Amino acid sequence: MKTALLAGATGLIGSQLLQLLLQDNYYSKVRVLVRKPIDVHHPKLDVIVVDFDNLSSYQDVLTVDDVFCCLGTTMKQAGSKDAFRKVDLDYPHELARITKKNGARQYLLVSALGANKNASIFYNKVKGETEQAIINVEFQTLHIFRPSLLTGDRKQIRTGEDAAKTFYKIFAWLIPKKYKAIEAATVARGMVYYAKAKQTGTHTHESGPLQQFR
Repeated sequence: MKTALLAGATGLIGSQLLQLLLQDNYYSKVRVLVRKPIDVHHPKLDVIVVDFDNLSSYQDVLTVDDVFCCLGTTMKQAGSKDAFRKVDLDYPHELARITKKNGARQYLLVSALGANKNASIFYNKVKGETEQAIINVEFQTLHIFRPSLLTGDRKQIRTGEDAAKTFYKIFAWLIPKKYKAIEAATVARGMVYYAKAKQTGTHTHESGPLQQFR
């Protein structure tokens, strides 16, 4: 049986993904990396409180089969470009580097629609740089997920994002499938599906095709 590692379990996609991983018999153990304890309990769940700035000191618990990375923040939450880059690029990259060294064969990364390391938009550029950094680690299997605007119940209020969701709902019939808002639970189901697909190499999953997992 396999062990899954999840980083970003309190986020919109991560919280949905955690429940799916716990319910799926494909994994006998699910380890979750968090900054502070979470109120989730399950026989096969290990909640590990870590300092993401010092991941190398947690070598023992970072020996797993599959890594699910849902780490991410916003410029408003981060407070600066450097802080944003640390959460969205440095942490996922360091997690990949350590777990690959410890024997992990598969990494599943939540990126974003429009990710491009050469983009002029900072957010898209960092997401693209993160993808490339993980590609360079050379996992046996890498799945990159690029969702559009995510819908679901967030703990934090994001005013601009809420306005965008309203727009998407009203004008959904005009929006190409690639750009339609997507449920976090839909992305999470797609991640579990591809984790069990036994593929090798690097695969990028755009938001439009991911809608099939609704």
